[in-house]
Amino acid sequence: MTIYQVFTRLFGNDKANCIPNGTKQQNGCGLMQDFTAKALEQIRALGCTHIWYTGIIEHASKTDYSAIGIPADNPDVVKGEAGSPYAIRDYYDVDPDLAKDVSKRIREFELLVDRTHKAGLKVIIDFVPNHVARQYHSDAKPKGVRDLGEDDDTTLPYSPDNNFYYLPEPLCLDNILQGSTYQEIPAKATGNDRFTSMPSKNDWYETVKLNYGPNTYHKMLDILMYWASKGIDGFRCDMAEMVPVEFWEWALPQVKKTYPEIIFIAEVYNPNLYRDYIHRGHFDYLYDKVGLYDTLLNVCRGQSTQSITSCWQSVDDIRGKMLNFLENHDEQRLASDFLLGDAKKALPALLISSLMPCPFMLYFGQELGERGMDAEGFSGLDGRTTIFDYWSVPSIRRWRNKGRFDGKLLTAEETALQKTYQSILQLREQHLFAEGGFYDLMYANPHLQRQYAFIRHLGKKFALVVANFSNQEETISLKIPKHFYEFSGIKAKTKKPITNMLTGNKVSMPFNSDESLILTLPANFGIILS
Repeated sequence: MTIYQVFTRLFGNDKANCIPNGTKQQNGCGLMQDFTAKALEQIRALGCTHIWYTGIIEHASKTDYSAIGIPADNPDVVKGEAGSPYAIRDYYDVDPDLAKDVSKRIREFELLVDRTHKAGLKVIIDFVPNHVARQYHSDAKPKGVRDLGEDDDTTLPYSPDNNFYYLPEPLCLDNILQGSTYQEIPAKATGNDRFTSMPSKNDWYETVKLNYGPNTYHKMLDILMYWASKGIDGFRCDMAEMVPVEFWEWALPQVKKTYPEIIFIAEVYNPNLYRDYIHRGHFDYLYDKVGLYDTLLNVCRGQSTQSITSCWQSVDDIRGKMLNFLENHDEQRLASDFLLGDAKKALPALLISSLMPCPFMLYFGQELGERGMDAEGFSGLDGRTTIFDYWSVPSIRRWRNKGRFDGKLLTAEETALQKTYQSILQLREQHLFAEGGFYDLMYANPHLQRQYAFIRHLGKKFALVVANFSNQEETISLKIPKHFYEFSGIKAKTKKPITNMLTGNKVSMPFNSDESLILTLPANFGIILS
């Protein structure tokens, strides 16, 4: 599985000169229809198998759609003009910003799912189970469904029958906004577990925390079933670890019984919870953020490559369940001035993260070296691509070239980087990388501090991957221990014809435990020998 995560409202926006804090009218907005057959064909050609459409479900916004019954939210509880996609305003609706004909937004989403499937891709959307927008109200809920909080007893701070937690005083936003006009009496607990009537600017103050009693269990299961019925193939579950594992244990088997092929990806950051959320919670995959992602970034900054081994060893029993990535909407762009400053410096990390036996996720624009160095508005200049503002992404805009995807506006550097990503990600679809075993060579090569080496093997086939984190071309000696041949069943040879899978060049090299391989590695990259 190779996921292409795309922020839906940004992908198709062709506006070149956006205004910081600009409205939708001023800055424009990408639509679901911008994911044409041509666009999806290009994403599939990168080597991606799934696409995660981030921000599909209707969320709080300052844009007024009152003409169709969706008024703008109070601006005091909306971050940015467009609003956060994780402040859900209506769990049963598609965000109106994404539709060409707002009155037909559900139908446009269904057509998007169909187009995506025809392109050979599977569809993932967000499920945001921990919190909702402060002014949550569903005008699209099916007949007979009661709104979250509609039947709550607000005089009780906590009740198993309530959907929210209540505080005994009014909400006060004065330490965030002077003269706030938003009123909430009694105050509800804030989404990041802040049980106070005075959340801070750094809190998720635009959201309210859900209380997982029996009533909430059933309402959230109904929401999962509703979206699963639209033909999607999976859910990425936001902050899944903040929701009791007992809910997932109860809900996910019921969804999978009706939709057996559907997958669930959990955003979980606490390694102590990993196995609970897999074995009890029935999740198919978990984010590998605090392990491999953090370690690879540190290695890019100079930490020894020997530290990588302990990452996969710590999750070896659930390795195939860990979702690897180098960028997503929460993290700074690799090429930003806040991280590496140059997308090419992340290529050795890409070789490791994508060619280990794990699912992998690519964030749109990463393959083009998107820098995320715009000050879009609420987001500010922080090295991230905004999730709060109406904006366009420079590298994606040039790649799309108004839907032509002809490469004419891309720089030579962007084109080369995209081709490199494509060549690596397409390898993931070969049986050797999709199903083969994994053998870490670092224990036999303790002298390596800026290189990392491993072998993928399947039957008599193998691929030797060596990543070089040095800023210079390096020539190294690499020992393949006798244990590898015993472990894999591959026969040692005095000489073996070897193909560089990235260049196609062929050489004859020793492949045994008695002779070390002498390898010349390009700076900030590596080799894959088959």
